[in-house]
Amino acid sequence: MKNCLAAIILILTFCSNQLHAQEIDTIPINTKNMNIKLKRSPLPSRQGPLNFEPVKIKPLVVNAKINYWKTKTSIGVNINQAQFSNNWKGGGTNSVAVGGLVNWKAEYSKNSYSYISEVVLQYGKIKNKDQLQKKTNDRIFWDNKGSFQLSKSWFFFGSVSFESQFDKGFRYYRDGNGDEQQVLISKFMAPGYLTESIGFEYKPVKYFSTRIGTGTARQTFVLDTAVYEKGKTQAYAVDKGKKIKNELAFQIVSAIDKDIFTNTNLKARYAMFIPYEDFKPSKIDHRLDIALTAKINRFMNTSLTGVLLFDTDMDTNKIQANQTLALGFAFTFPR
Repeated sequence: MKNCLAAIILILTFCSNQLHAQEIDTIPINTKNMNIKLKRSPLPSRQGPLNFEPVKIKPLVVNAKINYWKTKTSIGVNINQAQFSNNWKGGGTNSVAVGGLVNWKAEYSKNSYSYISEVVLQYGKIKNKDQLQKKTNDRIFWDNKGSFQLSKSWFFFGSVSFESQFDKGFRYYRDGNGDEQQVLISKFMAPGYLTESIGFEYKPVKYFSTRIGTGTARQTFVLDTAVYEKGKTQAYAVDKGKKIKNELAFQIVSAIDKDIFTNTNLKARYAMFIPYEDFKPSKIDHRLDIALTAKINRFMNTSLTGVLLFDTDMDTNKIQANQTLALGFAFTFPR
């Protein structure tokens, strides 16, 4: 018992000494004239209650309109010229050839509806020395198509297209004296074609499509009797004395427009017209248009174009073909 009391007294004595030492360590010191900088505590301190007041913000109105239209215009001009002196022994004929192309396309797309209008205008002429002027190209083509999307790749469509030419077309021959003569065989709206079609369109990718026109009507116009050759009662399947021929048919139109290489574009269109009234393999019309265009620089390009046509209404049972290779200037808007 005595030992416990001694231990308690010892502990109390030690604590008293410690308290006395703390009182000595906390003696106030005057730091008024001392350059002492105290660091701010990183812990946040609350100064008092925070009052929040609502702030009215005016809604931001963006004055922007969505343009559902896309347009593109391409213009091309080709010029070829050859000149020889009178004593040129290598042979040759002085010639000048000029050709032009205008391609305009407008697209409208909103939700499941779309509309495309495309105009193709082509014209070219060549003049060789001691020969009559001849056309190298002549076409007016205007195609309009509206469609409604049924699924990912299928559409229901309706289309109207018009086709004719600008200038007179001639057939050339030599008379008994060897002089070149010409006979008128075509001109504007002689012939002219107006085609209306409804059906379904298959478009698995953006650059390829196929129209299946189950209900198609075509009107063939011959508005000038001067294109009827002597002794013939028909021109382009239109009877003499009439100006229009109507046909109902099944039509397929496939088109591709794709950049196959860098700065090289392939554009092709195939149309097949099968008349319901006189269904025969020989009466099926076929037309294939191909254009391969390579861009040289910003303003120049080279193009290879060709057409294959089979139409017995044009008074021939053979395939018609033409081909053009041209180097010229090209302008596209917008760029």
